[in-house]
Amino acid sequence: MTTLYKLTKADGTTYGGCQWGKGVQHLTGGKGDLCGPGWTHWYTHPLLAVLLNPIHGRFDLSTALLWEGEGTVGANDHGLKVGCTDGRTLRQIPLPEVTIEQRVKFAILCSLAVKGRWRGGAAAYTRWAGAWLDGSDRSARAAYAAAARAADAAARADAAAYAAAYAAAARADAAYAAAYAAAAYADAAYADAAAAYAAAAYADAAYADADAAAAYADIDLIAIAEEACR
Repeated sequence: MTTLYKLTKADGTTYGGCQWGKGVQHLTGGKGDLCGPGWTHWYTHPLLAVLLNPIHGRFDLSTALLWEGEGTVGANDHGLKVGCTDGRTLRQIPLPEVTIEQRVKFAILCSLAVKGRWRGGAAAYTRWAGAWLDGSDRSARAAYAAAARAADAAARADAAAYAAAYAAAARADAAYAAAYAAAAYADAAYADAAAAYAAAAYADAAYADADAAAAYADIDLIAIAEEACR
C-alpha cells in the first residue's frame, strides 16, 4: 500500500457525492480512463493536492478537507494524480497553506522543467524566469512580454510538430497543467497572474515543439512543489 492524499469538500464528499471519512474505503473495477468510475483519484503529496486543485476538484480551499489515506496505485496521470481500486481514507490532516507567490513559483519551475531543447525563444524566457525567481523583476509588463513571445512561438508550430509533441511529451502536458493551476489562483493579483500565465504559455510552446518533446524526461512534481513552497 502507498500513502496517498485526497481532497474533499467540507462534508467529506467528492465528485458525484462520493463520501469519504475516517476508515472509508471504496473498491472500484480499475477499467477505463483514470477520470472515469473505474478509479478513485488521489495525490501523492499534500502540496500537490492544493496546487493542482484548480485543474481537478476545484474545491473551496477555505473549507476543504485533506485526508491521508492508502491504496495500490494502478494508474498515473504523469504525476498530476494517481488512481486506485482499493483506496481508503484514514485520517484528516492539516491542509497546507500556499501563497500566491508560491503558486506562481511552482508554475515557473514546472515550465522550466520542460524546457528541453525548445528553440522558440527559450533564452529570453529563461532570463525572465530567473529575474522573477530572484525577485529582480516581477513586473506585469515583463511577464506579459514573456508570455507573448511564448504564445507566438506556439502559434507558429505546424500541425505535424504539434501532433508529434502530443504523442511524445506527456510530461510537457503535465507541466502545462501544473502551470495553469497556479495561474488560476493568481488571478486576483495582476502581476502574479501575468507571471503564471507566462509560465503556462511557455510550457504550451515547448509542448508544441516535436524535437524538444522527444527529449523530455520525467519531471518530479513533488520536488518542484516542495522547492516552490519553502
